[in-house]
Amino acid sequence: MGELRLEELSAATIVGANTLTLKPGQEQFVAPVSHSIAEAYVNPATAWPRVVLEDDEVVGFIMGNFDPDAQEDIFRGCIWRMNVAADAQGRGIGRFAVHALADEARSRGFDRITVIYEPGEAGPAAFFERIGFVQIDETPYGETVAALSL
Repeated sequence: MGELRLEELSAATIVGANTLTLKPGQEQFVAPVSHSIAEAYVNPATAWPRVVLEDDEVVGFIMGNFDPDAQEDIFRGCIWRMNVAADAQGRGIGRFAVHALADEARSRGFDRITVIYEPGEAGPAAFFERIGFVQIDETPYGETVAALSL
């Protein structure tokens, strides 16, 4: 595995982020990166879009939201989206991205981050549990709300 680094989404990395492919069955659990890019430009004050590069190749994408004034506590410091390329999964890239987002949250004074995901066989529940997220709630739509204490 090459060296991992996190960078702001930019003109140089947007195509790589937008063309990340997931493993079959995972698409139903996450919106396309293009949706995140649009949200980032609609919410520039709170959105935190980043790509994970392995050497110079985009292998992952994570977008956080940092809004200490959000009406709902679960949206104050959270992961909005995360994608890791199918052929890069299982190599610590997702963990690296979440830890980077957690470090950013800590630096902004947050004491936890949250994530909302849909449960399912090919879904992200096991990943988030392995890195320390604990279920704290469920949305009215049956999605899991989990938190990671920082």
